[in-house]
Amino acid sequence: MDPVNDAYSPQQIAERVNNAGVNKATLPVLQTLTLGILAGAFIAFGAMFYTLVITDSLLGFGPTRLLGGMAFSLGLVLVIIAGAELFTGNNLIVIAWAEKKISIDVLLGHWLLVYIANLIGALGSAGLVVFSGIMNSNEGAVAATAISIAEHKVALSPLQAFVRGVLCNTLVCLAVWLCYAAHTVSGKILAVGFPITAFVALGFEHSIANMYLISSVIFQGDTSISWMDFANNLIPVTAGNIIGGSVLVAMVYWLCYLYKPGKKEGGL
Repeated sequence: MDPVNDAYSPQQIAERVNNAGVNKATLPVLQTLTLGILAGAFIAFGAMFYTLVITDSLLGFGPTRLLGGMAFSLGLVLVIIAGAELFTGNNLIVIAWAEKKISIDVLLGHWLLVYIANLIGALGSAGLVVFSGIMNSNEGAVAATAISIAEHKVALSPLQAFVRGVLCNTLVCLAVWLCYAAHTVSGKILAVGFPITAFVALGFEHSIANMYLISSVIFQGDTSISWMDFANNLIPVTAGNIIGGSVLVAMVYWLCYLYKPGKKEGGL
């Protein structure tokens, strides 16, 4: 077997995710906070790129969403390759909890810290991009696109936002899962591309991306969207993200590859 060109098996991926989960959950607070802020900014970069790319596109609905999804993939590529702590991807850490390598308190504390750090990174990036004047590009067309995206998101019902959050983080965590199969940078980038492009093109909801996409419109001074709208979107989307990533990906693969009958499991 060629150790460079052959992907890790699903069993090996599960073991690698388990070990990585322990390492992530036990990082010192300062490192976790800093890496979490970077992840919020990285996802914001992907969202900025997406907003610009789809502005004034004449390709039609499907091809435009496809192109936008490819652009948004930049965010997770930066998280995976450069290194950062992203709440949605870190839902996979539930495997380490299921294997009794970390406690539920450590798991939830890690998620909360990373979520807050991601929020800081996303909001900071939103403020910087607005103050930079980039939103005024193409005679304000980029700003109009940003407003349209945000308005669509806050118009979703709680159920729609929740379900789209579930579907989104299923694909995001599958993208991260596939990255653990790769040996090379190019392999990881390829693994990220298809699932992330798919979730964006399909219109699913990512809590950290929404932190940027909605707040950037509020920072522009648009009065049609409020911070209450921001919260009303994030709450169901975040809940859906947790279910999609921790249950539909992490726990399913734990059951398939790491669960041993007769072994006493933890409980959520």
